[in-house]
Amino acid sequence: MTRRAWLLMGALAALWGSNFMFVELALRDGLGVPSIVFVRALLAGIVLLPFALRRRALVGVKACRGWMTAIAALQIAVPFALIAVGQHWVASGLAAVLVASTPLFVALLSPWLMRADAPRGWAIVGVMMGLAGVALLFGIDLSGDWLLLLGGAMMLLAAFCYALSSFWLRTKVGAVNPVGVATATMLIASVMSLPAALADVPGSTPGLGTIAALVVLGAGGTGIAVGIYFSLIVDVGVNRAAVAAYLAPAFSVVYGVLLLGEPLSAAIVGGLALILAGSWLSAEGRAPWQPRIPGAIGAAREVAFEPPAEDLLAGRAWEGAARSQEP
Repeated sequence: MTRRAWLLMGALAALWGSNFMFVELALRDGLGVPSIVFVRALLAGIVLLPFALRRRALVGVKACRGWMTAIAALQIAVPFALIAVGQHWVASGLAAVLVASTPLFVALLSPWLMRADAPRGWAIVGVMMGLAGVALLFGIDLSGDWLLLLGGAMMLLAAFCYALSSFWLRTKVGAVNPVGVATATMLIASVMSLPAALADVPGSTPGLGTIAALVVLGAGGTGIAVGIYFSLIVDVGVNRAAVAAYLAPAFSVVYGVLLLGEPLSAAIVGGLALILAGSWLSAEGRAPWQPRIPGAIGAAREVAFEPPAEDLLAGRAWEGAARSQEP
């Protein structure tokens, strides 16, 4: 890869990894969950809109508006809210590690929703490794307090939402340009969350630090990150671009420890290693030393990794769509 591609990948992983930290900062300043979800989705949609208009990526969105609405709820509004609520009790780094389990849920759902992608061989090993990582975190870092367990369960439920919606993205709106899907679902999710946000208006004006955190969270880690991801897809392909999603939780843990004063335990390190390795194996279906199966979509297929709709941008067919839209 070129130096530019490596720099973009590092920037993307750093942005994605920062999302949990900025949610934590907004919560610490007393901002409500509905407001966080609304501002995050709205700013992301605003950032993506010129990108989508320039590429005429919104063509076909109206014909799929029913599924777009369903995806906006399951892929954005609901998991964004679950993560923000859960972070009242779960540290940001630990939250990122738990949400990184999305590919495991994809593998578990595949036998029922997309049988051709049902896990086999190494993919089954990956699922078992990932589940062991989740069990390690729940057995050590989340044990002894029911609120910690509740927060952890919310992270896993958010990961489940990402996984389930990824099947709809592939089967129901796969013909629509992914930039258009990302833009439309973000804006729809902001409309969905607006009533709750209006009912949850803060009693006092948020501090400049909180406003800055929300801007970076929505415009940067949720909006600009999507644009960077598309640039990487065009430059290096969807599978290499998806490597950033596996680096992002490590950034989240580092941010939490260095900037938020969160503890770093052996369980977090072990759980991170098991979940990320298991997620890679479950998505790739092969050992690292084995060549990729020609035509396989690979790990990028289902890497949702909590940032907005990262997984809806993945896939060989959509890589071609992204390339075809380049000027």
